[in-house]
Amino acid sequence: MRRLEVDVRHKSFAAASGGRLDVIGSLAFSLGNGEVGALVGPSGCGKTTLLRIIAGLDRDYDGSVTLPDHGRLGVVFQEPRLLPWRTLEQNVRLAAPDASDEALTALFRALGLDAHRQLFPGELSLGLARRAALARAFAVEPELLLLDEPFVSLDDTLAMRLRDELAELVTRRPVTTLLVTHNVDEAIGLADRLFFLSASPARVIAEVPVARPREKRTAEELAALRAEIARKLGQA
Repeated sequence: MRRLEVDVRHKSFAAASGGRLDVIGSLAFSLGNGEVGALVGPSGCGKTTLLRIIAGLDRDYDGSVTLPDHGRLGVVFQEPRLLPWRTLEQNVRLAAPDASDEALTALFRALGLDAHRQLFPGELSLGLARRAALARAFAVEPELLLLDEPFVSLDDTLAMRLRDELAELVTRRPVTTLLVTHNVDEAIGLADRLFFLSASPARVIAEVPVARPREKRTAEELAALRAEIARKLGQA
């Protein structure tokens, strides 16, 4: 089975001055089937641009992207992007019309959405809307799941709860997953491997594997992992 292979050699945008603004430099990495990777970097370094390239939404770049077999894609954007005139369940079914009632019910229960499936987006809290976006992405049973800071703007308690729910879903149905975040603890809690990006134009400056991904860790284990991250970033 094919892996996710990313090799972006250069990406730029037209600048207001008339020149070109370099966003991504030479950047390459790969993820094995069912592996979870996290792109961690400062704001404005090109993380979202890279995700759009992988999703096929931006083809104006130098390089290549190879998707996993079949290439069925699930995407969770920074905003939930739910259609306001459709219920939560209708939004999910629109993305996955062939999903069975049993599969959707199990997914809604896993995300705490079963009691809210007939509500419209305007009736949902931001946390519920973000869960609906996760449900929509998982309902298509993707080979590749892309997550663009899915917990941004949530309070720490709710973000931690949603991270735990996402970790449970990924563990239950392994899917090659790429998460974009600027939160190191969020990345540690979800990923098998962390890819740290430089400021724009982005490149990978350090790669850190995570032992026992998606499992609870002691304070000592977390401290050791953060020290390893600091050491590798210092070497970079």
